[in-house]
This record gives sequence, structure tokens and C-alpha cells, in this order.
Amino acid sequence: MLTVSEMLLPLIAVVLIVAPLALVCSGAMKKYSPKTRLMAQICLFTGTFLVMMIVGVGRIAVMAEGTEAAAVDSSRGLGFLAAAIAVGCSCISAGWAVAKSAPAALGAISENSDNFGRAIIFVALGEGCAIYGLLIAILILNAL
Repeated sequence: MLTVSEMLLPLIAVVLIVAPLALVCSGAMKKYSPKTRLMAQICLFTGTFLVMMIVGVGRIAVMAEGTEAAAVDSSRGLGFLAAAIAVGCSCISAGWAVAKSAPAALGAISENSDNFGRAIIFVALGEGCAIYGLLIAILILNAL
């Protein structure tokens, strides 16, 4: 049977992560810059993640005292977490790189169509970051 904390903590986590997005969609945060909104979202997500980790550490410690298999499950969980962080961070950086380089590439192409080959390279380099993160995550998952 689930305890009250096991039922409420995931609900609180989802609310803390989705609430800023609801504020942005409703138009209540139009006065803030996109950079401020992004930082607020990252801070809320990080805080929620840390709270969930702190609450989960007690359970991991209790399981590890009982059997050695629990410690193995804990290390597998951290491996999955490492793979998720690798993909997440690389995709965020790739999105940022493409957002910065694609408009400049389109501007260069619109002025002179001969610049297509040079301009597309910068967009492809940004996408390469996401591919490398996915590759690292696959290597981590294969090691588990």
C-alpha cells in the first residue's frame, strides 16, 4: 500500500515543473525575458529533482542495509540517470546552437544562394551535439 508521501511527492513534482509552463501559456509572464523564464524553469526543475533525490536516499539506504542486490539496483538507477542527463543536456545545447545559427544561415542564404553549403555546416554542427549525447547515453546503457 502506498503511503501519503509516496502519492503526494510525485504530484508536487509534476505541479512544480508544469506550473511555469502554464504561466507562460496564459500570458502572465510576458513581462519577463525568455532568459529569465528559462532560468526559472531550470531552477524549479533542479529543486524538484534534488528534493526527490533527498527523499529517495533514505529508501536506498534502508534497502542497501538489507541486501547487496539493493545497492546494485541503486547503481543501475544512477546509470539510467546519467544517460538521461547526457541526452537532456546535449539536446538543450543543440537546440540553443541551432537557434543561434539557423537564422544567420537563412539570412546568408537569402542574400546569396551560393552560401548554402557554408551556412548549413553551422546548423549541422549544432545538431551533432545531440547525436553525441545520444551516443554517450547508448554506451552508458550498454554498460549496465
